[in-house]
Amino acid sequence: MNILLIGSGGREHALAWKLSQSPRCSALFIAPGNPGTAQCGTNVALNVTDHEAVARFCIENAIDLVIVGPEAPLVAGLADDLGRHGIRVFGPTQQAAQLEGSKAFTKALCDEAHVPTARYGRFTAPEPALAYVRKQGAPIVIKADGLAAGKGVVVAMTLTEAEDAIRMMFSGGLGKAGEEVVIEECLIGEEVSFFVLCDGENAMPLASAQDHKRVGDGDTGPNTGGMGAYSPAPVMTHAMEQRVMEEIILPSIQTMKKRGTPFKGVLFAGLMITHTGPKLIEYNVRFGDPECEVLMPRLETDLVDLLEAAVEGRLGGQSIHWKDEAALTVIMAAENYPGTPKTGTVIKGVEKAAALADTLVFHAGTKQDGANIVANGGRVLAVTGLGKSVAEAQKRAYDAVDTIDWPGGFCRRDIGHRAIGR
Repeated sequence: MNILLIGSGGREHALAWKLSQSPRCSALFIAPGNPGTAQCGTNVALNVTDHEAVARFCIENAIDLVIVGPEAPLVAGLADDLGRHGIRVFGPTQQAAQLEGSKAFTKALCDEAHVPTARYGRFTAPEPALAYVRKQGAPIVIKADGLAAGKGVVVAMTLTEAEDAIRMMFSGGLGKAGEEVVIEECLIGEEVSFFVLCDGENAMPLASAQDHKRVGDGDTGPNTGGMGAYSPAPVMTHAMEQRVMEEIILPSIQTMKKRGTPFKGVLFAGLMITHTGPKLIEYNVRFGDPECEVLMPRLETDLVDLLEAAVEGRLGGQSIHWKDEAALTVIMAAENYPGTPKTGTVIKGVEKAAALADTLVFHAGTKQDGANIVANGGRVLAVTGLGKSVAEAQKRAYDAVDTIDWPGGFCRRDIGHRAIGR
């Protein structure tokens, strides 16, 4: 089978690494890819925003399956446009991708499907939004409705922070993403990421992970795209997983089908486990990043088989197997992230770190510059360790981090602290 994987981050390196292990994968192309994905297949300099160019590539290279890594191409309708050419795509249609593309869309779905979620208000102008937060008080959560590359959510601990976030979004600070704003109550509990494969009708639980969104140790500083993760998350017991499937996932899938916009792909539920049970924070319509970097090393089942079953509506008869191990990934980020990162700095020792036992190094924001690997983004490397426990996986990941020679980078030193604290 010839496969085209869309994307260039750590998630895509993890997916490429897993896909390349399948005996069914005869050729793997990654567009545009990165120096890590180049070790798993062939990087292709395709402009993925030009859907007709992607379709031509698929036809010329007899691509049997396209796997879309990031959310932006899905929200832009790539799956629809390739589907019109008869090309099979793992990933939702543009309408179904609104589950991530619009916070307001998802809140309306929750109302219709009776999915437990935070109380909220929707606003298209600053003054009513400001009046709402003044009435509700802080802490409170301000969310840009559209895609904002992980920067569109502000957990405001004070009224001033909330007001500043509202003014920033409505003044164009996040572009079109902030033209509508959703304001939510601040849920109290433990946050967890839960992943499910969907074929439009059936939903198969994958696994749980816990992300660390804030930039600094002790969960301090601004939110980021994610500074590390581990899997499985101890808070996601078998009983809790069943509740999430029954109360959140299945009602959402059934409502999407009833609306005539069935969801096919991977559904990533961001959850808060509160004292009254699970509540949905948000949906994403793709594998998480950095969660994918801890899911793929734990997966034993052939990934190609699973993704194809989702595309073809055959998930009902599938089974899935996971390693009885924990995985933990530490993100090494460029200086000044999540502000404007310092790029171009040379990174040494990546191969030495990757050669350590039960360790993987996924490229997230790197570039090949002659003989050197250099930083080319904010989140640059995802250093992953495996072990019998989260503590063991953590030790392996940090041993590998300390093997890498990169003065221009930094990382959190407490990834996994919740699980280990238990």
